Amino acid sequence: MFALTVARRYLFSNPAQTALLIAGVALGVTAFVFITALIKGLAVRLTDDVTASSAHVSLEPMTRVARVLSGPDAKPQAVALVSTFQRRQIRAWRSTEALLRSQPTVSAVSPQISGSAFLVKGEAIAPVAVTALDPLDLDAITPISTQIVRGSSGLGADGILIGVRLAESLGLSAGQPVLFRTDRGIDRLLTVRGVFRTGMQTLDERVAYISIQTARPLFRLPEGVTNIEVKLTDPNDARTFATFLHEATGLRATSWQEKNASLEGGLTAQAQTGTLIQTFSLISVLIGIASALSLSANRRSGEIGIMRAFGVSKTFIATVFVLQGLLIGMIGAGIGCLSGFGLCVWLATLTKPDGSMALPIAPAEGGYVAVFLLTTLGAVLASVIPARSAARLDPLQAIQQ
Repeated sequence: MFALTVARRYLFSNPAQTALLIAGVALGVTAFVFITALIKGLAVRLTDDVTASSAHVSLEPMTRVARVLSGPDAKPQAVALVSTFQRRQIRAWRSTEALLRSQPTVSAVSPQISGSAFLVKGEAIAPVAVTALDPLDLDAITPISTQIVRGSSGLGADGILIGVRLAESLGLSAGQPVLFRTDRGIDRLLTVRGVFRTGMQTLDERVAYISIQTARPLFRLPEGVTNIEVKLTDPNDARTFATFLHEATGLRATSWQEKNASLEGGLTAQAQTGTLIQTFSLISVLIGIASALSLSANRRSGEIGIMRAFGVSKTFIATVFVLQGLLIGMIGAGIGCLSGFGLCVWLATLTKPDGSMALPIAPAEGGYVAVFLLTTLGAVLASVIPARSAARLDPLQAIQQ
């Protein structure tokens, strides 16, 4: 194609300018890739931090609702019926557990009894949020056994696991007894089997784990469970799966996104900010291409006038400049994608003194195909204005300049 040959000659007739133009495009694309990989990596890390020690979907009994009429013409009002004497529970939890385990997207299921209690050691008293579960499923939701710093993770019939901050406040250590007093007014002497450290203050200071068989008489729940915690293979499916579980079981299903609405809002705002930065980066690149080609058209107005005098069509002239934009966009985007990937890979190898990543960056999430196509298409569109300007040059005036 002759137009492509002319476009190449125009570009390489001034190699320094062309190199700077391509370098500018590559730099903009590199910035786009870096920002995309950083935002996606940060979102993945925050999601992992939140969901690593918590359930993706929680199942609980629905709150009973009664319709109350205050007069003959009054509209019915919904009033929640909450009993302070009878704990809400999932009675048919075994069939629900079987349904959950049959789903291919479910990676772990943990029926639990959750309640409140006090730990009493001498004159020291500390409130705790109790999680009672099957000792075999201790790590199904939260990897507690890998975070034991003193003692072991074996619960047994009279064992309890507590966080390191709670142990320090009560002066407890592994192997010591502690009085366990539930919100039902039942006391029992338990043995601290292990002390864990998760790094999360809420867990380390206010959470205790016991066996579900130990908890049944203490919380007066001989058969049912208070909640069922579910882990999924993909945490992003939690909202959809929660809707499915609610319709299938009639239980209240809460996704981790619903429990952490502020985090989801922060991630959305972060993504929107990143999009704005990426947009401005691409706009600056396109403005540079359009400016360079416009200068090229003005500088070559004499040549364009001669070609037009020899009968070269306006379409050919416009095609030459559009092809220049296409070549600049493709070459610059290609170099930018490669350099951006290399930069992200190098940054991913940087670590803090504790061994964690210095930057939460995900090299594979750089949006390489998208930025390559957007930059190439944008370069073509940016070249349209100088292309039309060059094609409209009057041959006589162009030759006389």
